[in-house]
Amino acid sequence: MTKSQVTQASLAAGTPAEQAQPAILSHLTISHFALIHHLNMDWHEGFSVITGETGAGKSIMLGALGMLLGARTDAKSIESGQKKCYVEATFQTASLPLQAFFDKHDIDYDGSECVLRRELTDTGKSRAFINDTPVQAARLKELGQMLIDIHSQHQNLLIRQEHFLIHALDTLAGQPEVPARYAEAYAALRCTEQALHDLREQAAKGQAEEEYMRFQHNQLCEANLQEGELETLEAEQQMLSHAEDIQSGLSQAQSLLSDETGTGANVTQSLRQAARLLHNVASHISTAASLAERLESAGIELQDILEEMERTAQRVEYDPARLDFVQSRLDTLYSLMQKHHVQDVQSLVELRESLGERLNQLTNLDDDLAALEKQRAAQAKALAQCAAELTALRQAAGKQLAADLVALLQALGMPHARVALQLTPRQQPDASGADNVTLLFSANKNVPEQDVSLIASGGEIARLMLALKAILARHKSLPTIIFDEIDTGVSGSQAERMAQVMQQMSAHCQVICITHLPQIAACGQHQYRVYKTEDEQGTRSHISELTPAERVEAIAHMLSGTAVTQAAIDNAQALLAHASALPV
Repeated sequence: MTKSQVTQASLAAGTPAEQAQPAILSHLTISHFALIHHLNMDWHEGFSVITGETGAGKSIMLGALGMLLGARTDAKSIESGQKKCYVEATFQTASLPLQAFFDKHDIDYDGSECVLRRELTDTGKSRAFINDTPVQAARLKELGQMLIDIHSQHQNLLIRQEHFLIHALDTLAGQPEVPARYAEAYAALRCTEQALHDLREQAAKGQAEEEYMRFQHNQLCEANLQEGELETLEAEQQMLSHAEDIQSGLSQAQSLLSDETGTGANVTQSLRQAARLLHNVASHISTAASLAERLESAGIELQDILEEMERTAQRVEYDPARLDFVQSRLDTLYSLMQKHHVQDVQSLVELRESLGERLNQLTNLDDDLAALEKQRAAQAKALAQCAAELTALRQAAGKQLAADLVALLQALGMPHARVALQLTPRQQPDASGADNVTLLFSANKNVPEQDVSLIASGGEIARLMLALKAILARHKSLPTIIFDEIDTGVSGSQAERMAQVMQQMSAHCQVICITHLPQIAACGQHQYRVYKTEDEQGTRSHISELTPAERVEAIAHMLSGTAVTQAAIDNAQALLAHASALPV
């Protein structure tokens, strides 16, 4: 396949008529991280490459980005002799649907730009910020995944993972409402199934305890409990048990205050007489009238007391039968309180009501179970319909994806590549649907298609992932993609074709590729070089954007090794000129 066919293959994968300006990483600041003293770098949209010798610090930069994106931190990452390090990145995000995230977490967002920052101190403590708002590292990670996709060799293994393939199919199907509707139906069914499980457990437990609960409830009902009864009975018991003492006390008190006729004339008459005497002298001393009124009031109160004492005496009567009843009733109440470990009759009443409610619930459990079973059956039917619709979409998307992948793989130097997306029913639907998805692959003419995890080499998987992400880039707003040595196991013309695919991807998202291959480096619109310096302050890593002249030298160095020859420079210039002439 010719190089122009790479473009044709990419176009065959389907390109939207118009797409918003891609989201990009526009600026990156790294301070005191590992060997990086201070980095302040602008980044461009399109396709950029990062080159440099092994060990120059490319992995350090990726480590700093990892810290920014919420990875676990280690104080050992801080530059020697420093107290703190930080990483800060500015993203242009107008094309990404981020407003819901910012609204959900109450973070200011202007719809076009966001700034992520993470700081780490030598004590091991870290702080994270989104648009200067402090957030948890998990929140930073959540947003970071929407902004940067760091594609390492390890991530190539994703193509073997079913959830990744399912996500790809759903994305390419272009009808997000269908998997959303399935997810809603699945969640509803799971909720009902959990309710059924809980109710069945409740029924099983309740049936085992029902007889005892019913006995307790009947016992409490038969007790005819009355609120406040205990206090009343305890007071009556005290009175009946001491009736004779009470009557004697009342009688003696009355005698002290009354004459022999029981009228109280002695004391009350003395009070009235004293009051009259005070009234007689009231005109001569101002306090006499007041004292007389107080005596009169005392006389009235005394008379009331005598009358109340008489009424009380009449009520107090020793009644052995009543005392026996009260004592028996109290024994019943005390026994129930002790049995149920409560302190008052009100608690017994509440227990009685609770037991009654539980018994009623047990009685109605069969009806509730039947209603839930009916609801579950209806939800299972609705879920099956959603699953069937989702499966049909995935089957169609799988056929198109397989055809698009084959076209791109052929363009990437695999002329006999064959791909199929195999969908088989799951034994039980899960949150992702009712489909098992397997990517079948063959790179050779006479070799049948097999599970990609069993047959594909590292270089083949790298090209498969590149092709898949190139297709996804044309159907979805993707974040910035950083390819970390995706070219491992690839060389020569294959590398050039991979570079061309990444170049085409950059029309839809920002692409940054870390590479050791001059063919890929030459295809970048911008090139950055990572290098080390050593001085009295120690070893430090740097990154700088190369000028056109510096790019020639850097690529010549990649071609020739340590010694840059004129032939290498000529070759580098030719490679750059060739790359600039490639169709995009």
